[in-house]
Order: sequence, then C-alpha cells, then structure tokens
Amino acid sequence: MEHQLINAIETALGWNGVDELGKGFVRGSIDDPALVSRILTPNRLLDIAMRRSLNRPQFRCFQKGEEVHPAIYYTDTVSPRGQSIPMVNMRSLGRLLGEGATLILDQVNVFDPTMEVACRALQWWSHERVQVNAYLTTNDAAGFPLHWDDHDVVIIQLAGEKEWEVRGTSREVPMYRDSDPNNTPTEEIVWAGVMKSGDVMHIPRGHWHQATRNGHGSGKSLHVTFGITKRTGASWLAWLGDWCREHEIFRHDLDRAHGSGTQALTEAAVRLIGERSPADFLAAYEQATALPRHVPFLDILGPLDAVACTNHFPPQIRENGETVDVVASGKKITFTAKAVPALRLLLSGKPVPLNQAAAVVGAEVAEVAETLVKEEICAILTPELSSGYTGLVTNAVS
Repeated sequence: MEHQLINAIETALGWNGVDELGKGFVRGSIDDPALVSRILTPNRLLDIAMRRSLNRPQFRCFQKGEEVHPAIYYTDTVSPRGQSIPMVNMRSLGRLLGEGATLILDQVNVFDPTMEVACRALQWWSHERVQVNAYLTTNDAAGFPLHWDDHDVVIIQLAGEKEWEVRGTSREVPMYRDSDPNNTPTEEIVWAGVMKSGDVMHIPRGHWHQATRNGHGSGKSLHVTFGITKRTGASWLAWLGDWCREHEIFRHDLDRAHGSGTQALTEAAVRLIGERSPADFLAAYEQATALPRHVPFLDILGPLDAVACTNHFPPQIRENGETVDVVASGKKITFTAKAVPALRLLLSGKPVPLNQAAAVVGAEVAEVAETLVKEEICAILTPELSSGYTGLVTNAVS
C-alpha cells in the first residue's frame, strides 16, 4: 500500500525499504508542513479525548513527574435514565494543560481513522504489528525518566518542540521477558537535542531515551510514536513449543528418576526445528492475526458502493489455473480465475470506488467485493474511514 507518510519517513531517515528498520538510531526531517499537520494536531487529539469514554491506562495525564489521579480530570456523565459513563472533564484537563502537563493516549489508531490507516500501511510495509501513541506536553512539563522500549519506535514531532536525550543500549537486544532486568542506563549518549515540528527519528529496541519540555517555558509539544514489535528467535522457539504438541513424544511425562527417552526426545526436537523454519513462523504469524474491527455491511442500510482492504497484513493471492485463492487471517476464499484483476484492485490496500473499478476490471468486481466484505477481509468505505485516506493514499483506480 503506497502511503505518503511511509514515503516521507523513508526519505527523512534515508531508508531504502524495511530492511533498515532496527539497524540503528537515525534522525531526519519531513519537509512538508501540510503532511505533518495532516497526521494529527493537538486540538484533534483533545477532540478524541472529549468524544469518547476513555480510561486509564490508555489515557493518562502526568504533572511534575507524577501521574495525576484520574479523579482530578474524570467525571461521570449521567444520562436522563441514570446511566453513568466515565468521561474526561475537559475543563479540568484544560486547567492541567494550562499549568503544564503531559497527556498520553495509547493506541490512537483505535480511535482515529488517519492513525488507523497509517498503522495499517506500516504493518503492510514492515509485516509486523504496529500501534501509535500520542504525547501532548504543555509549557515546561517534564516527561518520563530514562527508559528503554522492547520494540522499535519511529517518532514524529507534529507540533512545537521537545528536548530529547538518546543513549545506547546497556544490553544487546533486550526483551520484555528476559533473563536480565536491564535496569542500569548506559553512559553513552547517542544524540541529545531538540525535536521540532516535522522532525523524525528511529530509536531501535533497547536504546535508553527521555524527553522533556522542562526549562522551555510557555509552549507545547505534540509527537506520535509508532511502536513496531519485530519477531525474534525466542518468538520462533515459543511457536515451536505450541507445534510440538502434535507429536505424541512431547506429550509424555518426563521421567525424573531414570531420564529414559531423553535421546529420542532430543532427536524429535531436532526434527521439529527442521520441519518448521523461522520463515514458516513468520508466514504463520501473519495468518494468525485476528480479523480487524470494521463497520459491518448490511444491505438494508444501503448499497455497497466503495470498499477498502482492512486486513492487518497484505492478503495472499494464489492462482491455481482455473481458480484463485485469497488467503488472509487464517481464511482461504476461492474464486474463479477471472476474478484475479478485481482481486488485485480490491486487495491493494487503497480505497476502491466500485463504479470506477467496474469500468477498469469489469462488472464482476461488485460481486467479488461483496464476498470479501462478508468474509471481513475488506470493509465498506464509510465517510469516516475514507477520511483516513484523504490526501495520503490515492484510490485504487486513480
């Protein structure tokens, strides 16, 4: 899926494809202010907070280095029937931000169409799951102390300025579940400076970092962090542990007293490793992901006039002579071979207006689209979902 944000990130960081992800710290800048403001603005973030029932830890506020108790900026909205719904008290939140505070919303992609489409594009690009968190800091509020993440992050400064310090790793490729707690920061400073609107940086897994506006006085900072969690050798071995249950030898109790069968067990483990390679694991990982959230198609609500593929990863199109299979999220859907042109268009990751598509690939595109929507590989292109593509992704028949 071609996406302006991915192209801008690659250009800013000097990357030539996904193979650069994770290899080292790098910084750059997006030279298109309109693209930067299109991604997210402080007011749009606050509008998301105002219109939804959010809860900690997904939505948090920090002041003077401490988390603000939710009771200070949450209130219960009571309906005429007495139903109570927790909502952010925007007046209280406004006071906190006016004094200087940091507001954090995790998984903005769950609430905002633009962020949803951007994360999906990054997932198709990286073949890994991606989520985006937003951080709004006002005045001279401090940020988190030095810490490291167990995943790669791509950070885009969207508004204002924020001071950063990035250090090297004190343990090579540390993990969330690890044999070492990795609690001592390294003294090696890789980069220290101010991120300004449009600046981009990639912080690889394990690099210590911190960000603050402390000492910067009046002003603001908004940045988003795309977290990309890559699979590891440990992930592959854990997957093998699940597969081993298919073989009887692994289901037997271990003999503590005599250790009988150890040689046969070891040999079976070696065979299992040979049968299921890391490449097999990576392919299975994409298929194991659950179907995404979407608005269901109900013909009683209106005709199907436009769709977009919303699968977490690019569906596979496997041609088999007179038939073609679409494989995605653990499903296999079979079509006749004449559906291939329509499938390539519908599964491109771009919005597809069906009237325009019919003029390009034939009238059968409508029937194929309806099947893909019913199987939840594609979703109806609602005005809200369409807004996530606008100005960032052209439609498939442009």
